[in-house]
Amino acid sequence: MIRIAHLSDLHFGYHRADLVEPLLDHVNGARADLVVITGDLTHRARAAQYAQAAAFLERIRAPLLVIPGNHDVPLYNLPVRFLMPWRGFRQAVGSDLTPTRKLGPVRVLGLNSVDPFAVQRGIIRDGEIRRLERSLDRNGMNIVALHHPLEHLAQVDKELSRRAPQALARLERAGAQIALSGHLHVWATGAMLDQTAHPGLLQVQGGSALCGRLSDRQNEFAVLQIDSPFLSIERHIAPMGQGFNSPEHEYFSRESGVWVAHQPAERPIVPGATETAFSTA
Repeated sequence: MIRIAHLSDLHFGYHRADLVEPLLDHVNGARADLVVITGDLTHRARAAQYAQAAAFLERIRAPLLVIPGNHDVPLYNLPVRFLMPWRGFRQAVGSDLTPTRKLGPVRVLGLNSVDPFAVQRGIIRDGEIRRLERSLDRNGMNIVALHHPLEHLAQVDKELSRRAPQALARLERAGAQIALSGHLHVWATGAMLDQTAHPGLLQVQGGSALCGRLSDRQNEFAVLQIDSPFLSIERHIAPMGQGFNSPEHEYFSRESGVWVAHQPAERPIVPGATETAFSTA
């Protein structure tokens, strides 16, 4: 049985300071074998924001896998954005933008979906898809972690990443079973399963762990417990202005080779996905 905590969209510099300590307490209390953070550690990739993010990461007791998000490259400093986009991330977090971790039969593979030449929209490079296809373990559980989702709910108004549909189809075919992502500040699991044409790959789209944007209405992180072919997910939700509630639970199984939800699909809070490029997109 493997436990993975999934956080996304911390947005240090535009974060809920009152939630930092409760979040750390809950993450460290989750008994996770690995903590995966799918990007947007900072709000504007400034040095002070990266320092806050680095201090936060240092206090997580479990092993980490961290990948960048579109907010982790500078927005307004164009020379750095285009010539050295990963400088701040590498200095604060680490040099590897596509890390991999192996936990017994579970392999977690990072994918960098950030396009420094676009503000919001991501890109899934063909070479990255090929790398993952070669790296997946045919006999184990494969989890891909990236910032931008591989698919959007119908009511989400952002552009999907370039090559996302191809990546979704190819990764499912190659043996990826779970994709962890963020970016939209909208939780979606069962709702994605209800609409997707690729039920062999369960998309776990995380909400924002710390962002202070009021339209998000809540912050949250999740803990995945994997006992193949079964998966349970604990959602730890903190409504704006409050601490964490008792966790909510979702259950899935993959006995037939495709994922099946064992509860009705959640109703995602979608307005958080509609913010403009220059707020928290």
